[in-house]
Amino acid sequence: MATADRLRFGVDLVTFFHPGFWGVDSHDAIIDHARAAPRAFWDKILDSVQASGVTGVELTFSPFNWQDAIKTYGSVKAFAAELAKRGLTLCSGFFAELEAAGDFADPEAQRALIDKAERYADFLRACGSDIMVIGAPLRQTLGAQPVQFYDFDRAKLIADFLNRLGSTLYIRGVRLALHTEAHSIFAGARDVDLMMLLTDPAYVHMCPDTAHIIVAGSDPVQLVDRHHERMIIAHWKDAIGPMPADTPIDKHIHDRHRPYFCGFGLGRVDWPAWIRLLRDRAYEGWAILELDAAPDPVRDIANGLTLVRQALLPIYR
Repeated sequence: MATADRLRFGVDLVTFFHPGFWGVDSHDAIIDHARAAPRAFWDKILDSVQASGVTGVELTFSPFNWQDAIKTYGSVKAFAAELAKRGLTLCSGFFAELEAAGDFADPEAQRALIDKAERYADFLRACGSDIMVIGAPLRQTLGAQPVQFYDFDRAKLIADFLNRLGSTLYIRGVRLALHTEAHSIFAGARDVDLMMLLTDPAYVHMCPDTAHIIVAGSDPVQLVDRHHERMIIAHWKDAIGPMPADTPIDKHIHDRHRPYFCGFGLGRVDWPAWIRLLRDRAYEGWAILELDAAPDPVRDIANGLTLVRQALLPIYR
């Protein structure tokens, strides 16, 4: 099988969340633009993905989510047709609801989350995708009071819910892939090891994000090697190093992450070691060349893809 068939490259639409790309001065202005001219907004995104050279699209939060796509194009079928005419595939969809759910131990909150995930899963299958990437709940700021320890009992509670959610999605033909989001309960080495231990590998898989693992202070190559059999999709991204341990974890945490992310090949990810790991563990699947809010996403994605093809794929072969 050709290398191009074994590794397929896509992009998460968060890459297009930079005001400069839209000619506006704030993230709120991007949202306003999306609401005012949704068709022009989405056409520009999909045309830009096509121009960058990748073939896969991962949906994410609004204004880049699945509900926005349906509302813009009128139906699931119409959105799928827009992808197809550009030679694009819906590789996956990001589900951010767990992060915003607070304490979802309450049965009613869990039912609401499962209902949202089920509807999302039906959309993904209708568009030909079978992967839902899920962000984990955030940790607590170091030193915050009252303190909430992320210990075995807390992890077991979350793992039990993820197992049930994963089995529910499986019935609908979709696999759950837990994303290694920095400052969540699934990013640092110890936390990932704990959650992988407690979840059922038949129903809970993994979407490692190389940059977020570094920001969390761990080594993505070593960490993923321990759990390589759980990886069904991966976010390829670079970072300059770990963030301080006392970084505030609040609604601005994702904005705080961005200065630590950098261009592909310019950070601390050992890309030759990463691609050797995928080769040696026989990984096949989607590689998401994600950039958080890139000012020139088409150029940056294309440059990253060129680096991959020239420097990394010869190793993978």
